[in-house]
Amino acid sequence: MAQDEPKVTIGNVDRSTFAIGAHARAESSARYGTEPGRDQETEELLRLVRELRAALPALRVTDETAALGEALADTEAEIDRTGQAGLTRRERLRALLADSQGVVSLLTSAAALAALLGG
Repeated sequence: MAQDEPKVTIGNVDRSTFAIGAHARAESSARYGTEPGRDQETEELLRLVRELRAALPALRVTDETAALGEALADTEAEIDRTGQAGLTRRERLRALLADSQGVVSLLTSAAALAALLGG
């Protein structure tokens, strides 16, 4: 390092993601132990989503149950990522629960989830 070059100090870069250069791109999928904040209703929604997902494999696989399983997985992922399930996601899940009601009507978790979603 030459004497006339400026000194650069970045400081503590723990838990940081950065890129340097004209075409640099920084991405981080690291999670550092902090979850997005969730209210009580979202916590209950997540619990019921997980409960229903766990029960679905015991049912006969149909197009409806497959779509429901996918929507449940997407809902769980959204809550984990953002701390909530958006209105569109909730509406889609409510519709899929209604479409597959004949198959999942025996599962109490489906009824509780539908009630929580306002269905």
